[in-house]
Amino acid sequence: MPTDDPRSASGCSDAGFTDADAAALYDVLCPWDARRWPGDAFYEPLVLAADAVLDVGCGTGAMLHAARRHGHTGRLTGLDPDRASLERARRRTDVEWVRGTAAEAAWDAEFALAVMTGHAFQCLVSDDELRASLAAVRAALRPGGRLVFETRHPQARAWERWSPEHATEVVDVSGRRLRVWHETLSVRDGVVTFTETTATPGGRVLRRATTALRFLEPAALDALLRAAGFTVEAVYGGWDRGPVTAESREIVAVARRP
Repeated sequence: MPTDDPRSASGCSDAGFTDADAAALYDVLCPWDARRWPGDAFYEPLVLAADAVLDVGCGTGAMLHAARRHGHTGRLTGLDPDRASLERARRRTDVEWVRGTAAEAAWDAEFALAVMTGHAFQCLVSDDELRASLAAVRAALRPGGRLVFETRHPQARAWERWSPEHATEVVDVSGRRLRVWHETLSVRDGVVTFTETTATPGGRVLRRATTALRFLEPAALDALLRAAGFTVEAVYGGWDRGPVTAESREIVAVARRP
């Protein structure tokens, strides 16, 4: 998967490269750092200002870990279906970690803020999954609570750069040198299916996983949010809070439960 996405849907691994290794590698590829990454800087003050935060698709929990380090004293809850990622997240015990999907969330008006970072929103592929997930997240928010997330704008055609020629070379937490790359398999009806491959520098494949992501146009996204009972407060074309334009690569949405 592209390194700004939180998880793979399925995969196979070499015996020497476990699911736990993959989760640790994600933190190397995508460290949470509001000083370096504009997206992290966008979310961090929102999280620190909210007394109860639900991180949907929390992955390894890096954002919530950072919130505690920076002094958040309220409720922090991370939700993710991936067991290995949550095991890594649970290194911090002063955060509530829940295994499950967005559609399975069963909280009732408990949170001031829900976020989906790292393009986690795009992992909701089907219309039914999107509707069920938005309904569950809305129910988890208090009246006036907000859902904030980003999704890649389809016009940027990000998948065209997902190829072995754009591999990332990295040293993982155990000191292994690795190459990670992505290959687009299909683009159909707004859904992009691709593989993520982790290999040694010599080319021995350690892990290959297949993922599908949904790319929604702004009008379709707006319609889904409103149908789920949200009021759309803002839609930005980037982390600088500017409008969506013909050059935008991101759609950043802020929706409120009335």
